[in-house]
Amino acid sequence: MGQTQFVREEQLHSELFASFVSLLRSYTALHGLPSGRQASVESNPESIRVSHGERCLTLTRHHQIVTWTRENGDRGTFEVTKAGNLRIADREQAMDLAAEHWARELMQ
Repeated sequence: MGQTQFVREEQLHSELFASFVSLLRSYTALHGLPSGRQASVESNPESIRVSHGERCLTLTRHHQIVTWTRENGDRGTFEVTKAGNLRIADREQAMDLAAEHWARELMQ
């Protein structure tokens, strides 16, 4: 892979990760509306931390690979595809569906 292609792919993955931050922020706000609760969402180009009360989700990005960790120590990895999906093992899920799932769990 040439340097230019690597830079383009890194920019793509960075933009997709930033989009994931926006999705998590929006979905946690949506799930908190009925009760007036809000989640804290902190991010930079390599990590996202979403917390609400005792619940917490931390995502750390290394190129297209993201490691997630929950407050109870559960953890895993997924790949962000060029199409904006999350690939875990041989299964892909749309980024917005994954963000909504995590937001719902965090805001319970």
